[in-house]
Amino acid sequence: MNKKNIRHLSFDELNEWILKAGEKKFRSKQIWEWIWKMHATSFEAMSNLSKELREKLEAAFLLPAITTNLSQHSEDGTVKKRFKTFDGHYMEGVLIPVENRQTACVSSQIGCSLSCKFCATGYMERKRNLTYDEIYDEVALLNEEAENKYGKKLSNIVFMGMGEPLLNYKNVLKAIERITAHDGLGMSARRITVSTAGVAKMIRQLGDDGVKFNLALSLHAANDKKRNEIMPINETNSIKALIEALNYFHSKTKNDITFEYILFKGENDSLQDADDLVKIYKQVPVHLINIIEYNPISNATFIKPDRDATQKFMDYLAAHRVNVRLRISRGQDIDAACGQLANKENQV
Repeated sequence: MNKKNIRHLSFDELNEWILKAGEKKFRSKQIWEWIWKMHATSFEAMSNLSKELREKLEAAFLLPAITTNLSQHSEDGTVKKRFKTFDGHYMEGVLIPVENRQTACVSSQIGCSLSCKFCATGYMERKRNLTYDEIYDEVALLNEEAENKYGKKLSNIVFMGMGEPLLNYKNVLKAIERITAHDGLGMSARRITVSTAGVAKMIRQLGDDGVKFNLALSLHAANDKKRNEIMPINETNSIKALIEALNYFHSKTKNDITFEYILFKGENDSLQDADDLVKIYKQVPVHLINIIEYNPISNATFIKPDRDATQKFMDYLAAHRVNVRLRISRGQDIDAACGQLANKENQV
């Protein structure tokens, strides 16, 4: 008989099973809290349940939590974790400590199908989507790391790890629902940002669903010709389509929108590129443009511009009243920086 993952039950379904098993109704709440609030990874760990009930749960259900397979610690305090799923796949998540913030960068897929030329994950095959409870596990494990290493809980979550979150739409939204629930991790949705390479249809869907979290667009080029070359998804999701979708999203939610823009020497770092970016910025209620330093990967030949070229680009944006910030990369020495997550399974 196929056992069901207990975390895929609703509370009502769990309660129904508990009553049929001849147990008291309050046991449902106890189990629910073990699963979501206390992040139990086995039935045996549920110490306030009777041995008999734990055995019933073991016989009826699975609890396939992800595990930490490898931890790497950067000189700057960043921690990268390689996680292993119950079926033997790997993905990576990163804890980024900055001043008063503890940010978790989490993955939504095992691999990716979008083939962005500057991103190590884009050169991998997409194996499958992560389930919502696996995404929840990533956050819970990174939260444990933050508490153990820095004595602080996570303050922020960014879906900027492996995969395209909007191509795993239902699981990402369900994970966020559990992460923000009072009987889950209890985090504020306003401190969660979902980053997309640009799936216009699903950006609109976020607006229709009235989500509470913030949205980041990985733009990286300000005209279709250049963006098509480095991000093939742009061929079916043009900048014009994305502008319309982002405006629709904002009209429905009023949530913050950020543009992410990696600078590549001789590719997208000219003052003309900056001017094109200003024109897009003025068409969307963008909260901030993050300029990101390019982090080299073995598959690509892009080069990071020097600091002077970067500053000129940013000065041009600022002179045209663009709210712009340079996002300093963290964890480069352990391949944990933006664009470097690649699931190096042979790493030890």
